[in-house]
Amino acid sequence: MNKTNSNLYRAFTLVELLVVMAIISILATVIIGGFRSSQIRGKDAQRKSDLKQIATALELFFADYGKYPPVNGVQIAACPYNPENGTGTACVWGSGSMSDGKTTYMRTIPKDPASSQNYVYKVSSTQNMYQLFARLENTEDKNCIGGDCLNPGITVICGGGNVCNFGVTSTNTSPTDTLP
Repeated sequence: MNKTNSNLYRAFTLVELLVVMAIISILATVIIGGFRSSQIRGKDAQRKSDLKQIATALELFFADYGKYPPVNGVQIAACPYNPENGTGTACVWGSGSMSDGKTTYMRTIPKDPASSQNYVYKVSSTQNMYQLFARLENTEDKNCIGGDCLNPGITVICGGGNVCNFGVTSTNTSPTDTLP
């Protein structure tokens, strides 16, 4: 009498295993690529928000003093600001508190989310106009200076040898203007 063994198992072939591994690697690549893109957009959104918050603090300062804070290198010199002599200590990005001893305009001056990059502050010699700059990572962002993230038409460096490509300014100037 012949017994049939119904407990025989068929193993996967090498081709089947390779196909499954290829599908998994393609899915992983798509997921990781989407995640990286989300990270970049998130950091760029943070940069835009940071510069708008700094701009609000600068406008409040201007409302009190009729001028914007002085500059020290690429930093706002108002941490603290001395209204008696019109000078201030440079605000360290990420830790400085913009104040004049009575009013705190911004509790902590934000820092660029990328450790190799900085925000840049520029003010005119008469302190009646300012420019703030950052470097966006998403080269297809529509808010870049001149609509071109790769060639923004300015030479301001935001750290790491990278040209800034996003700017926020006082209403009487633009990011591409040279301040007097």
